[in-house]
Amino acid sequence: MRSVRSLIAVALAAVLVSTLATPAGATAQPSTAKPPTASVVSLGVPLSDVLLIGGTVAPGPNGKTAIWNVSTGSPAYLNAIDPATGDSLLSAALPGADGSYAVAAAPDGTIYAGTYNNGHLYRLRPGATTAEDLGRPLPTETFILRITVDEQGNVYGGTYPHGKVFRYDHQTGAIRDYGTIKAGQGYVKSIDYADGKLYAGSQPDAYISEVDVNTGAVTQLPPPPGLGDPKDQVVYDLNARGGRVYVRVSTAFPGPLYVWDIASRTWVDEIPNAHGLDISPIGADGSLYLIQSSELKKYDPATKTLTGTGLTFTGRIQNARSIGYADLNLPDYPGTSVVGTLWRGEEFRYNPQTGKSEIFQTKVRREPIEILSVAGGKNNIYAGGFLNGGISVVNPVTGAATFNRFSQVEALLEGSAGNVWVGAYPEARLYSYDPSQPWSSPEYSPGPPGTPDNPTKLLNLKPDLYQTRARALVEVNGKIAVGTIPDGDRLGGALVIYDPKTGSTEKYRNVVQDESVYGLTARCGIVYGGTSIAGGLTTTPPTREAGTVFAWDVTGKKKLWETVPVPGAATVSSVTIGPDGLLWGVAGKTVFALAPDSGKLKKSFTLGTTTSSGDIVATSEAVYVSIDLNKIYRIAPGKKAVPTVFVAHPHRRLGVRGDHQLLMTSGSELFRVDISR
Repeated sequence: MRSVRSLIAVALAAVLVSTLATPAGATAQPSTAKPPTASVVSLGVPLSDVLLIGGTVAPGPNGKTAIWNVSTGSPAYLNAIDPATGDSLLSAALPGADGSYAVAAAPDGTIYAGTYNNGHLYRLRPGATTAEDLGRPLPTETFILRITVDEQGNVYGGTYPHGKVFRYDHQTGAIRDYGTIKAGQGYVKSIDYADGKLYAGSQPDAYISEVDVNTGAVTQLPPPPGLGDPKDQVVYDLNARGGRVYVRVSTAFPGPLYVWDIASRTWVDEIPNAHGLDISPIGADGSLYLIQSSELKKYDPATKTLTGTGLTFTGRIQNARSIGYADLNLPDYPGTSVVGTLWRGEEFRYNPQTGKSEIFQTKVRREPIEILSVAGGKNNIYAGGFLNGGISVVNPVTGAATFNRFSQVEALLEGSAGNVWVGAYPEARLYSYDPSQPWSSPEYSPGPPGTPDNPTKLLNLKPDLYQTRARALVEVNGKIAVGTIPDGDRLGGALVIYDPKTGSTEKYRNVVQDESVYGLTARCGIVYGGTSIAGGLTTTPPTREAGTVFAWDVTGKKKLWETVPVPGAATVSSVTIGPDGLLWGVAGKTVFALAPDSGKLKKSFTLGTTTSSGDIVATSEAVYVSIDLNKIYRIAPGKKAVPTVFVAHPHRRLGVRGDHQLLMTSGSELFRVDISR
């Protein structure tokens, strides 16, 4: 699609030529060659879509029942949808928030949203059109993962990174900090309220706790029968309904839903293959609705039976972002119907009297998507989205973009055969996409019936390697090397070599012990990687002190060497082969060059002031490196080379397209950096 911004050519930097840190004994020498200049051109916003996570069904702005959701964006928006038409009734900005897992309605109709990245609580009073920012309830917490409300309208929330629970007094605004609920658990992933008690579920391990809201006393519930070891399992969803607590131990994908009876304090049922993210309230007949085995089903708590409705769901993600009841006053939907939303803004509805059901796209607002990955190709630029996901094929001249719904995209690479390799999250999946053929993803955005899969899924590295992010890609000897980050509370990434000709795969977990693989490059049959001491979650204590660089012989199937180029630097985020034949890399604020045959340090420059990780790329003339996420330095070959600021502009990712063009992303905006003399 065409960018929402006009194509803007901005001459940001003619080049600030200044001597920075140089190796000991090196002296800057004047150059007779005319230095290159950078012209920065905005290519607009190539990715935009709907992503709904938190939601509820409650009275809307017109007094009738509405479906409430927060749409992810910068900022996020709290949206009210008319369940009868799918029209937008209200869209209120949540300034400073990127999105929300946590939306709840108070008895008086006030809507609350707890947000992530800024960890704030927002309030929309009945009749208001602007949301109030109530601030960050707990100064140490940046994510409010779920919220719930008691009979008086007080709000309770579960948080990250310290796994706390708080209460917001709706009358006084006073905050009560209940503290970390379970030692060692950084996430209170799910929470709900019933009769003076809070029920909280944890991550990275599956523990269920009961909190007395008056005394703050915490009682851990016994694990559900059949759960096994709680380690590396997640209490993803938790709902208190009609004297029972429904606890789903899984991920965004189906898993068992355990039923806890509050009065008898026993586990009384297990519903397999439940989807989440929420179940409906108890209906007039004492039953409730949930998605189970890809179908909306009615569950009777008294008889523990499930009854199908005939409303089925397709695609990779099949879970309710909000679910409840509404009177639609439509011919096929008399009385009360079940209504809810799905993650891409579709509404589903079902009428128990007529059996009528449907899924249709609502008019909830689309939001720009932050660019997580970018790659240059012969004819196109490819941009991959964060969280909302998606892949856009972008015209490098005009910025015109074709958007395709897809997963979160960690890495992109145009191969020598012209296809595009895609590294996806979660499950560290590898896909091959042919941009010359129609797009058709059965998981996210299928084409017309009979259209072949494109992209084609080739690898899923979670089942046997326990990996979640396909973070880096490089082509070597006609094969594709994949560098990954592990899943959950684990350390140890992997290097995987995939052969497109044979479909065979070589898998090497812990190619550097207890370190994740963040960056890859290759030359002459050798893959070089940059690693990080970080694991799948920030709650995982590292066992090593610094990121490394390693060399892997693809033919010999062995590691040649590994080294720590910057002692104390946690992550070597990116590596590349420079025009001088050296192996260049970046670790936080330091850029370095190694001998590719031995890993011996040849050059090192400390350029930045922070430890923010950046990218490093190369053309036939120079190396370009991202430092502090606001400057791009140019380093030309030669012993006397001095890094100079080439572009000064906030950015997240840095890429390259040919010898005369860099690619730069800032939030949802894509830039082309033309290199000229």
